[in-house]
Amino acid sequence: MSIYQHFRPEEHDFIDQVLEWKETVLEQYAPKLTDFLDPREQEMVKSVIGSNEEVKLDFFGGASGAERKRAFLYPAYYLPAMEDYQVKAYDLSYPDKFVQIEHRQVLGSLMGIGLKRSKFGDIYFHDKHVQLVVGEEVSSYIELQLQEVGKVKVSLKSIPITELVSQESDWEEQSTTAASLRLDVIIASVYNLSRQKAQMLLSAKKVKVNWKLIEQSSFECQEGDIISLRGFGRSKLITVDGKTKKDKWRIIVGKQK
Repeated sequence: MSIYQHFRPEEHDFIDQVLEWKETVLEQYAPKLTDFLDPREQEMVKSVIGSNEEVKLDFFGGASGAERKRAFLYPAYYLPAMEDYQVKAYDLSYPDKFVQIEHRQVLGSLMGIGLKRSKFGDIYFHDKHVQLVVGEEVSSYIELQLQEVGKVKVSLKSIPITELVSQESDWEEQSTTAASLRLDVIIASVYNLSRQKAQMLLSAKKVKVNWKLIEQSSFECQEGDIISLRGFGRSKLITVDGKTKKDKWRIIVGKQK
């Protein structure tokens, strides 16, 4: 039975990469650290590595409840330490009496200095307090380059990982029905929108499924999918419970509080 049949076609390249990491650990008998992975990628790594006796697996993203984490694959003899994850944390300060910066602006500024999204982890906001988690390998580059967010001057101060304050995800569950598991239908059902409005949001590049931009209305949703709709928040397709007498899918969805 092929491992690929459990995954969508567009995920096969990532599965190849995970198999390569596994091979590297087995052949070199040495650990392998990945970039920051989103939760869907973490699930895929767990599926591929499984409960392999020869290759062990751990994740770390800074704070407890971190969304994006680095994976650490290692041989059975190895005992991982915190330093192995090469993660650095920062406080980002700015003149918050005069302006308020937002998550998307910090994200945009980090990408704007040429960083790949996989090189930094979660960005935390507490009132006007901002914290960043980054890979050690890019930390000095970020210290040098990240001087503005939007048009606002910012400064970075390195902090111990233990000072990170995370926000746990909380899902408010509700049960509903949907005519099909197509993405436009699920969006319309979960967010109480017309199907036409859902399709407009898709073509306007405002929808992500499992942290990947999706533009096709016909994209088939699956149990466990996380849907992010810009301006409307995040939801999760928790369970698909079969069909009603009227041939509609009975689903349980969670909306992020």
